[in-house]
Amino acid sequence: MERRWEPEGPLDVGMALAPHKRGTGDPTWRQSADGSVWRTSRTPDGPCTLRVTTEAGSVHGQAWGPGAGWALEGMPALVGAYDDISGFSVKHDVLAEAARRYPGLRLGRSGRVMEALVPAVLEQKVVGREAWRAWRWLLGHYGEPAPGPAPEGMRVVPEPSVWRQVPSWHWHLAGAEAVRARTIANAAWHAGKLEAAATSQELDRLLRALPGIGVWTSAEIRQRVFGDPDAVSVGDFHLAKLVGYALTGEKTDDQGMMRLLEPYAGHRHRATVLVWLTGLRPPARGPRMAARDYRSF
Repeated sequence: MERRWEPEGPLDVGMALAPHKRGTGDPTWRQSADGSVWRTSRTPDGPCTLRVTTEAGSVHGQAWGPGAGWALEGMPALVGAYDDISGFSVKHDVLAEAARRYPGLRLGRSGRVMEALVPAVLEQKVVGREAWRAWRWLLGHYGEPAPGPAPEGMRVVPEPSVWRQVPSWHWHLAGAEAVRARTIANAAWHAGKLEAAATSQELDRLLRALPGIGVWTSAEIRQRVFGDPDAVSVGDFHLAKLVGYALTGEKTDDQGMMRLLEPYAGHRHRATVLVWLTGLRPPARGPRMAARDYRSF
């Protein structure tokens, strides 16, 4: 199945889809040499593979699998068609420059909770490469092969019932300790209610009622599911330091970050995305955090 969509204004498809990529070798995300992005998803109608390209200003989608129709219908939302920037006004010159350099920045929405929740929980309190290794292992063992002519090795996230049945020794082999494993399995029991959430605020309430899911994890999920422009990843190991350094030249903590972002209320996550795009980073003062390997415990 295919669909073409004409966006209004500039659009960077790769940038809109990038938040759904979980590290190098993510089995659900690939980018070809021609710039096309391949992404798998488990839709309400079943698994699908979606290939998105841009041609002469239009977005071209091709999809395979039982969920192909659902994926193509939601393709404009996925690449940011409904990203509303009204009320967003840049207050810092450095962010104005980033916005000028990246006019095609859009916050997209996937509409799928569990495929954002599982990797977000895996990323809790660990370095990225450790979480991404676990994500690849779990998808390799429990994910379905991607429908259609997807690049080799692509997989579709499993049904919630599968996450509930992963044995403890497989979580261990993946490198995820018991706390994160229990959080994912418990969330899978409530997947129906989570997927039915109509707004980002409702999803935040439901997520934070679950053991093991706090402010940071909820924000990371809602950024992807609803494209929430105000969902700030409070508690992130790097974000507060980056925001402080980019906007003031000095690192800060979460409270200081939220004070700096107050003028962007309603669009605070959008402002942090622009901070990342500035490329400004505080000088490194020590060695990088080492990845822990729970498989040896």
